[in-house]
Amino acid sequence: MNFRILAIAIMLTTSATYAQMFEVGAFVGGSNYIGDVGSSWYIKPNSFAAGGLFKWNISQRYAYRASFTFSTIHAADKDSDNSARQQRDYSFSNGILEGSLGMEFNFLEFDLSEFSRSVTPYLYGGVSVFLHDELYYVNNNAQVSGNKTTFAIPMAIGVKGKINTRFVLAAEIGVRYTFTDNIDGSNPNTLLANNDDLKFGNIFSDDWYVFSGITLTYTFGKRPCYSCFD
Repeated sequence: MNFRILAIAIMLTTSATYAQMFEVGAFVGGSNYIGDVGSSWYIKPNSFAAGGLFKWNISQRYAYRASFTFSTIHAADKDSDNSARQQRDYSFSNGILEGSLGMEFNFLEFDLSEFSRSVTPYLYGGVSVFLHDELYYVNNNAQVSGNKTTFAIPMAIGVKGKINTRFVLAAEIGVRYTFTDNIDGSNPNTLLANNDDLKFGNIFSDDWYVFSGITLTYTFGKRPCYSCFD
């Protein structure tokens, strides 16, 4: 009896999974940084960003989402409205390679199997892991002391719409709250004797970075169970 129940459960799980709608596609846009160096604008893309994403739509409202994104983040004090930063004249570049996993929530029902209710705003949240350089400054020049893997919390808002029954186009702004204060080199962790003297800015506030751009995804899979009795 136990084997029969297990077999039925596996069959139902496989059938339900196969019946879902999936999306695979690409992200293209820009990035900017928020912290102790450069401009204080929250959304001001100044570097190219690109990546890929995959979605598993489990209902008309929710989808699991996995993505990877890469960019080289730039910031310069000369672009700041703060006169003290302008006089300091620091600048840096830091490569970001991010993987993210989370859930997307649609404000309106979004049935990928039919070309109806073709536009909806959405939210995304989850967890990210990203690789970046560890920096410090010598004579106003950012130096690399190694690299580090750090966690971040992604929060994104966007609007998406169906181009046809197979393609979905979306515009999105996604901020990342990171668990590091050294994307910009303001709070270095080096083996140098004067490590504390190299710190500047607000060392109690972690860094942020932002990805802004568009995604284009291709949908595939069988008509999902959540709409087969409509």
